[in-house]
This record gives sequence, C-alpha cells and structure tokens, in this order.
Amino acid sequence: MKVMSMSLQRHGEAKGGLFSGIRAAVSHLSRRNLVLAASAALLGACQVIPKTETVSTGPDPATPTPQPSETALPSDAQRHRVALLVPLGGTTGEVGQSLANATTMALIDTNASSLRITTYDTTGGAGEAARKAIADGNRLILGPLLAANIPAVQAAARPAGVTAISFSNDVSAASADVLLMGHIPEQSIERTVRYARENGSTAFAALVPEGDYGQRSYDAMRRALNAFGGNLVATERYSRGNTSILSAAQRLRAGGGYDTVLIADGARAAVQSAPEIKRDGAEGTRLLGTELWSGESSLVRAPAVEGAIFSAVSDNRFARFAESYEARFGGKPYRISTLGYDAVLLTLRMAQEWQVGDPFPRADLYGRTFIGVDGAFRFQRSGVAERALEVRKVTGGAVVEVEAAPTSF
Repeated sequence: MKVMSMSLQRHGEAKGGLFSGIRAAVSHLSRRNLVLAASAALLGACQVIPKTETVSTGPDPATPTPQPSETALPSDAQRHRVALLVPLGGTTGEVGQSLANATTMALIDTNASSLRITTYDTTGGAGEAARKAIADGNRLILGPLLAANIPAVQAAARPAGVTAISFSNDVSAASADVLLMGHIPEQSIERTVRYARENGSTAFAALVPEGDYGQRSYDAMRRALNAFGGNLVATERYSRGNTSILSAAQRLRAGGGYDTVLIADGARAAVQSAPEIKRDGAEGTRLLGTELWSGESSLVRAPAVEGAIFSAVSDNRFARFAESYEARFGGKPYRISTLGYDAVLLTLRMAQEWQVGDPFPRADLYGRTFIGVDGAFRFQRSGVAERALEVRKVTGGAVVEVEAAPTSF
C-alpha cells in the first residue's frame, strides 16, 4: 500500500490567484461562517461516481480499533494529522491521483503549516488503508472516493471516533460520521424543477435511463413536484448504450399531455431525443436537463435543445483552478479533483477551533455556510453537502446563466 505524507512548515507567502480570489469573494461573511474553499464537482460533469473499482470490492471485515504500529508516522504536537484515502491504481487511479494533486495545491496555496496530510492508496482495500491511517494517528479521513468503499472505512473509523468526509455523491452512503462532499445529482434536478414551476411549467414528463442514476433522478423529480407543485403525467425508461431512448421519446410524445420534459441523462441523450419530443407541433415543449449537461458543447449545436434549462455549480472559477493545476502537474485535472482542494481548505478553517490530537469537531460543521470556488454549500444533518446551484439555459448558440446561484442559505 502506497503511503505519502506532506506538510508545510514554511512555504513563503500564501499565493494570490485562486485562493486570494475566493477570500475576496467571501469577505462579507462572518468569521464563524467562513471557509475559504475551492471548487467541487463530479467526474466528467456531475455524473454518479462508480460505486466500485475493479481491484477492490466490498467492505473489509470489521476489526478492533487499530493501535499505533511500529511503522506509524512520528508524533507531531503542532499539526493535525489528516489522511487522504484515494485509489492510486486500478480503473480510478488517475482520478485519485488528481485528487491527491489538488490537496497538494491547497496546502501550497494556503501555506497550511497546521496540517499534515498523508495519502493512503485504497487500491488494495479501503478498510486496510483506513486502519493504517488510524494507526498512524490521523484524526480525520478525507475520502474514500467510491461509495462501495465507505462501509469498510466506516468499520475502521467509527470505533476510533474518526470522522470521514467522502468524495462520493451517493446519498445512501451518508451517515452521522461519514459526510459526503460530492455534488448530488438530485439537487440539480430539484433546483431546475423549481425554476420551471416558477416560470410556467405545470405538467411534467420524464425520460429516465434504467439503473441507479435514472431511479435517483426520477425520485428527485417526484420530490420536487411534491414540494413546488405540478403534475408528473408520464415517465418512460430506456436502456443506455442503444437507440431505445428514441423509442422512449416516441412513446412519450404519442401520449402527450405535458408541457415540460426532463431528460435525465447526458448531452448525447438530449441531442438524440429532443427532436422526437418536439415533433408534430410540440416545438414549444420545455426541456429540462441535469448537471451532466454542464460543459457539453454539443448542446448549443442542436436546434431542438434550444431553450432547454438545467442547473449546476458555477464554473466561473474552475478555469483558473485548472490553469494553476496544469502549470504545476503538467496535465489537466479531473473536474472532481477540486473536491480535494475544497476538503483541505475546509479542514484548515475547522483547525482554527480544533485542538491538535482531539477528535475532529464534526458537530461544528452543521448550520454553517461554506464558500468555495463553486459557490456556497453546507452540511445537512444527514451528512450530505447541500450546494447552491445556478440555472442555465441553452439559447442563441450558447449556454447562459438565467438565475444566479444563491450566495447563502
């Protein structure tokens, strides 16, 4: 198992650029509610992160609370021990390395001399990595990446009183001691449905793919309609990877009775199905998308997608983050890598009232608004990060913001 440790006792002045820009953007918030964080999103936009990796499946057997080992890191009375648990090999190894690089960026940018962050490779088993991290004296775990690895990490961390902040976006994996920083697809749909209701939509239909993402999208739409009004008059499901979305769109159009359709899939599915939905006098049908549409240029080249709306975190500062990342590491970051940066800055803010060696003050997270490159977020009691999202519209060959993300909750 690979273990890499990094801390900064001195690294000159904290850099300007990205970090200074975030600090300026949130200077109006109270000190108690402030976290200078960086952007967060999901792999390739905001898709559901795979629940498993091919080289490690299922939770490891529960074991007694780990005790310090002979190979543990040397004691450090001045710095908080924080473990980063990510895969450095296997099918998600590049994603894990991108997250690790982002944490290094955060340490350098903030001159974070109060933290020691050690990276533990979960490729050989997330439970083993967590036990090693706890035995080394880490009091907070950042990770794991995959939802399927959370039970194994939790089995090791809970008896030791160690909190984990995962990069997953699977709400079913959240708990009191495992928080989720990932962008939640359901939040995007709920934000978009609310905007549509406020702008005249009353009768909704949905095209949803089979599988976990589709079911979560369908459930989110039902919840949003219950909360904001409106009727769900039709739903059609389809298999990804073939042309069944066209048949589903045809069945939906034949039934009619709606003024708004959610296409709960990526841009490719939207471009395929939109012409069918809008045929035969249905050109005025409003289309809704998901966070998977963010950053997809194919949308603006599809006439049938004109006028469609979707919600996502703001990308206003991500370009700057990506530029800084590429300059340091010689490659482009995965979109999700900003979660690593975000997590370090959140930890740094909490360290102001967290005594070295004490358990992480998890209860102090709740009720606070944190500000990052992607905007405002806060942790719900469920352990899920709720994020402020902007609403975008495909119009005139571009994707434009039509309603800004709230700056607080």
